[in-house]
Amino acid sequence: MITPFQRAWVVTCRGTPEEALSLRTDWPVPQKLEPGEVLVKVEAGALNPAGWKMMRMMPNFVFPRPHVAEFDFAGTIANANGTELFEGDAVYGFIPVEITQKTRQGALAEYIRIPEDYVVPRSTNLTAIEASGLAAASQTAYQAIYVQGQLSPGQIVFINGGSSAVGAFVIQLAKGIGAKVVATASAKNEVFVRKMGADEFIDYTKLDLAKYLVEHAPSPKFNLIFDAVGLIDPSLYTHSEAYLQCGGIFITSGPLPKNTSAEIWTLLKTVVALVTPAILGGTRRKYECVAL
Repeated sequence: MITPFQRAWVVTCRGTPEEALSLRTDWPVPQKLEPGEVLVKVEAGALNPAGWKMMRMMPNFVFPRPHVAEFDFAGTIANANGTELFEGDAVYGFIPVEITQKTRQGALAEYIRIPEDYVVPRSTNLTAIEASGLAAASQTAYQAIYVQGQLSPGQIVFINGGSSAVGAFVIQLAKGIGAKVVATASAKNEVFVRKMGADEFIDYTKLDLAKYLVEHAPSPKFNLIFDAVGLIDPSLYTHSEAYLQCGGIFITSGPLPKNTSAEIWTLLKTVVALVTPAILGGTRRKYECVAL
């Protein structure tokens, strides 16, 4: 029997997780399901850098509070609600930001009401903990490589942040297509990044990355640059004409500052770089954020 209330980690204010999160024991369990929705009993929830950045940055009029934290989860179907899934099915998925904004649900609760389209069956060789971190990162990587980047066999992709969850997926997808991969990370993650499939590795901690790429531009130039870090410093983009082909694309997971003061002026530089026309010195390369 499903009780009317549940435990949930709720974002109550803007700030760090220590400041913003409160463990509630009286958060309501969703009772009414719309057609096409299912109720998932959560076994594991994952933490995502975007989650804590939004927790710290987003004002209430953009992201209403209180709401349950985080987006990635794994669990079992508690109510299939006439969908193609069955009660007891092991699944994993993610909650899009717009659904959290509308329903105030999140992954760090005991139950989630979610459209069937955002959950998939979980393989028996994956634990709930392992599966909980897959959905958003893998979908972001797929969107960047296949949909927006349209990477083709034989092309060259540069991945900034190859050891991140999204970066690791991008490396594997790009290699699966047959592309050449150049990826960055810190030296301690080189073995991991190469194991994922990177052909070349750059330790970003030892150099000015944009300056290095200008001085060591590949021939031919990169077809696609993917910034999995979400840099707010625009230099990797503003210098990209030197190492990104004409017709190539610069894709980012989304520049989000870590706080509202120290980095906000740097973020404004990115905004200025994006709106400055090429005739006035703007960068003549396409720039896009991944949109799930």
